[in-house]
Amino acid sequence: MHMADALLSPVVGGAGWAAALFAAAYSARRIELAPEEPSVPLMGVGASFVFAAQMLNFAIPGTGSSGHIGGGLLLAALLGPHGAFLAMASILAVQALFFADGGLLALGCNVFNLGFFPCFIAYPLLFEPIAGTPPTRGRLAAASMVAAIVGLQLGAFFVVMETKLSGVAALPTGAFLLLMQPIHLAIGVVEGLATSAVLLFMWRARPEALHAFAGPQVAGGARRFGKLGAGLLTAALVMGGVLSWFSSSRPDGLEWSLAKVAGEETTPGPWPAMGAHESLVGVVGIALTLLVAGLIGLGVRRRFAAKN
Repeated sequence: MHMADALLSPVVGGAGWAAALFAAAYSARRIELAPEEPSVPLMGVGASFVFAAQMLNFAIPGTGSSGHIGGGLLLAALLGPHGAFLAMASILAVQALFFADGGLLALGCNVFNLGFFPCFIAYPLLFEPIAGTPPTRGRLAAASMVAAIVGLQLGAFFVVMETKLSGVAALPTGAFLLLMQPIHLAIGVVEGLATSAVLLFMWRARPEALHAFAGPQVAGGARRFGKLGAGLLTAALVMGGVLSWFSSSRPDGLEWSLAKVAGEETTPGPWPAMGAHESLVGVVGIALTLLVAGLIGLGVRRRFAAKN
């Protein structure tokens, strides 16, 4: 669901930047006021894990399209909404600056669409109430599914609205909306299943490491990084370096919707879509994301230490 610069006018793109920067500044301030969450290493590793997960495009049967998880909800459950938003901003910035995925003009809108809705709407308003405290297996699965779908639906809706307000691409809004929402509903179901699986595993292994279930035991001190962070980093390297070879070469949900509205045929690219070179680039991206998100977290921590 990464928007390209060609879909946006400078005014809408600038408004997206303003909204994203405001949300990032607000998130950094909130983390300063609550220094126990998230830990700097976990913030960097969580971002690198989602960066790698976004490399795994899966085919959507019967559509000729593909999708990948957004990851904002998963990060919110791991880091809390404020740390998750900064981590998502780090991921999207690395993708735009080093991999030409999304473009600079569209970066603000992409951060807002993929970060704001799952982190600040779906997570606190849907995931936390449905999951409950303490959660059960069924409630955790239901919370992941509902929140993932709603977050992605809101993001897809705003892609259409931002494109309409820009007036750059001559697309019929109704037809665009009728394609975007159902295809991202399918993607949201897969994201809900994936998020549920990861969170259930973490909940069994280290429930206190998750923001959603940490409870008062983390008050006054950062949660430990330990084996959870090492496991996430290992999983990220496996996904980016190995599993990405098996990603679908079909166009993603946004590209597919744009092609359908324009009356163009969509054909999958060559498979496998990635090889050794692309895997190496992916591993470099994982390292860059780890570095950028970690530096942002470290900068917030140092600001807190300087003020106190």
